[in-house]
Amino acid sequence: MIEKVKLLNNKKSEALVAGGLKRLEDQHKKGKLSARERIYILLDEGSFQEIGMFVTHRCTDFGMEDQVILGDGVITGFGTVHGRLIYIYSQDFTVFGGSLSETHAEKICKIMDLALQNGAPIVGLNDSGGARIQEGVSSLGGYADIFYRNTIASGVIPQISAIMGPCAGGAVYSPAITDFIIMVDQSSYMFVTGPNVVKTVTNEEVSSEELGGAMTHATKSGVTHLVADNDFECLHQIKELLSYMPQNCEDKPSSKSWTLGDESRPRLNNVLPESSNQPYDMHEVISNIVDEASFFEIHKHYAENIIVGFARIAGRSIGVIANQPLHLAGVLDVNASKKAARFVQFCDCYNIPLLVLEDVPGFLPGTEQEWNAIITNGAKLLFAFSEATVPRVTVITRKAYGGAYDVMNSKPIGADMNYAWPTAEIAVMGAKGASEIIFKKEIQQSANPIETLKSKETEYAEHFANPYIAASRGFIDEVIEPRDTRKKLIMAFAMLENKVVQRPKKKHGNIPL
Repeated sequence: MIEKVKLLNNKKSEALVAGGLKRLEDQHKKGKLSARERIYILLDEGSFQEIGMFVTHRCTDFGMEDQVILGDGVITGFGTVHGRLIYIYSQDFTVFGGSLSETHAEKICKIMDLALQNGAPIVGLNDSGGARIQEGVSSLGGYADIFYRNTIASGVIPQISAIMGPCAGGAVYSPAITDFIIMVDQSSYMFVTGPNVVKTVTNEEVSSEELGGAMTHATKSGVTHLVADNDFECLHQIKELLSYMPQNCEDKPSSKSWTLGDESRPRLNNVLPESSNQPYDMHEVISNIVDEASFFEIHKHYAENIIVGFARIAGRSIGVIANQPLHLAGVLDVNASKKAARFVQFCDCYNIPLLVLEDVPGFLPGTEQEWNAIITNGAKLLFAFSEATVPRVTVITRKAYGGAYDVMNSKPIGADMNYAWPTAEIAVMGAKGASEIIFKKEIQQSANPIETLKSKETEYAEHFANPYIAASRGFIDEVIEPRDTRKKLIMAFAMLENKVVQRPKKKHGNIPL
């Protein structure tokens, strides 16, 4: 027995070294943690249980039979974060550049199957050069096995992908199917075809960072939801993200202990500027409504005219969607609609109630928007809200114009509670544009068209640019003083906690993709 235990310990030691100390040092010199260090930092201390430590590849081509490393470039297992079970895989760049082989994929698939069967989130720490070329179609088949499981697990268990190194070619599609992607600035990148292929095909000169770096995907494509400065921050963000989520679609998000106090927020009475055409920062409204320091923004650098993120109200996890008047006056455009629709769908999948803070003057006009399918993309957000069965509450702070009013979780598309501040303007369009249409002849025939337009604009605003006509029709449940917003929301979400909605039987809806 002593000899057998010695052999076991020797094999464990061999597996722990993986690609060797020299390659591990190279990883550290790049400012990157090892695959194991990442797991130990993310998971609760002492909770990690490894599966498949002694797995090796089966390839015998191109001299691969002489290059056999225990674990085959990926560490898989389970553990806890905040005391709750999660499954994890961490690709090891020191072993064949983290490239995916047939057995590497099998290890990941086994973990994914366990996560699905046991109803717990899965976290993937990606650091891979892509498919292992020596294995050809076997490695490609391994990727397809993973993609399929990502799809089956979607909406059943939360899936988080951290990009902590290269992620190219077929490797990008697994993260793209998952719920959230986090990239590390300056040390990770994602692209389907790299700079060399781009130069060959299109003659464009572009660096890896410009083509698929963290800030490129955070600002231009919206592929990544969060950007971290380093590996430590990336792992901390994963922990925080998991704290807002339930374990699976049958579960409810965990709550934090909370004690009722003075929930009045007088600052909200003064947050709006005197002129309805002046911007203000919706973050200030959010911070005065949610529990202190609980707002965790998603997609911060992408489509900044809309804000999405997680927060807590009275200890309960919620999803926040808010127009941002500081950027493009808070209009809905193609990117904002896609960003918000995706977030709404995630929250609905995992029983996270939705709070909508609305100040929207409409959809962004222009040829670029129309030619890039603002119709279809705007419909995505409309579809997502209409389909959602979680508690849904809207607060209109100022503008709610035209079709954008309908789209932003209005009462007719199924919102449970709709509040408005006294400053709310709910109308087909702004007073100026409406007056130019309604009183066109009168203005043209007037001796002083400018003064007449101003007069009619004031007349229209007094009649329509307020919340009371909508309230009289039942589209607004209550007009509230801004300072009371948090108090009202605490009671509304508590009232809606056991909401149940029955939908017609169907395979699934056909969202306008």
